[in-house]
Amino acid sequence: MKPQKKEFAVIGLGRFGGTLCKELAAADIDVLAIDKNTERVQEFASIVSHAVVMDAVDEQSLHTVGIRNFDCAVISFGEDIQSSILATLVLKEMGMKKVWVKARNDSHQKVLEKVGADKIIHPERDMAKRIAHHIVSDRIVDYIELSKNHSIVEVIASETMLGKTLSELHFDEKYACRIIAVKKDEYHMLIHPTPATKIAKGDILIIMGKNGDLNRLETRGYGNEL
Repeated sequence: MKPQKKEFAVIGLGRFGGTLCKELAAADIDVLAIDKNTERVQEFASIVSHAVVMDAVDEQSLHTVGIRNFDCAVISFGEDIQSSILATLVLKEMGMKKVWVKARNDSHQKVLEKVGADKIIHPERDMAKRIAHHIVSDRIVDYIELSKNHSIVEVIASETMLGKTLSELHFDEKYACRIIAVKKDEYHMLIHPTPATKIAKGDILIIMGKNGDLNRLETRGYGNEL
């Protein structure tokens, strides 16, 4: 028996919401796209499973499209803070399982937390953090914040690491960070590298640790002194 496909509702089809719709649709996920703007809805009608012109703070309209049956709703109203708060409140009162909301700033986030948003998204701030790490070191491939205290960084192995095994690097002891995977190329990744795993030219190290430890590792050139 095939597992049932997940269904998502994206409310607000601006740059963030529109891009999210396209990515979900490309992953063969059923998407309900909602916006008050008819032209925007028509633009996505041929991309997503369903596209509806609707005011997302209208509870009756939300009932009509069966919003409660969706696995998650993502609210992306951009500058319209009041509407995003009201839509979050309405959806949670209707019993929506998960409501993710794009926040404009910290004050907006605080209100969203109080009305029950399950996850709050700061796309611009999160992207700025990732870009900042790219700027600091040209060897950083990506930087992903897992929580307020922990992150994952993808780093191109330094010349001093080449030919050495993970056990020879003593990475955990020196940096208090752990290499959780080694990406060999676009198609091959060692998810659970062993102490005997040898580092080769072009390898990308997936490193997890506390943010403070990763920052110290960054200032040391990601293992250049090994």
